Amino acid sequence: MKKINEILSHLKKSPEFRKINTQKTIQDFIDLLPPSLKKGVKFAYVKADILYFVLTHPVYKMEFEYNKDLINTLLKKYPLIEVSQLKFFVTNKREKKEVKKEEKSFFTERSHGIFTNYITDEKLRAKVEEIRAIIKNS
Repeated sequence: MKKINEILSHLKKSPEFRKINTQKTIQDFIDLLPPSLKKGVKFAYVKADILYFVLTHPVYKMEFEYNKDLINTLLKKYPLIEVSQLKFFVTNKREKKEVKKEEKSFFTERSHGIFTNYITDEKLRAKVEEIRAIIKNS
């Protein structure tokens, strides 16, 4: 019978397990970064033992290059991510902000709804009165 340590170490080395837990551990690592660096990270990923940071602005790239030693020190203290290099780059795509569009009328109503309704048919008369109510409310 295998011990639990052997089973866990085997699972930890399997690629399926690494793929599932990698993104969560990367996000946990990003949360360890200082706030001045953390707010510049759009996302990060690991590919071929290289940790890539996708940044939001070129200034953050300079900051990350300047603090590369700090990040390497944090990686040594956080052994769940096994990487050999760090790379930083700025994305070319800008994020679109959601703008709420307010419904605007295309024109301002110039009428006040003051007119005489001479229609004798009840259905048509009711429709004209509905239109009058809409004009008065606008």
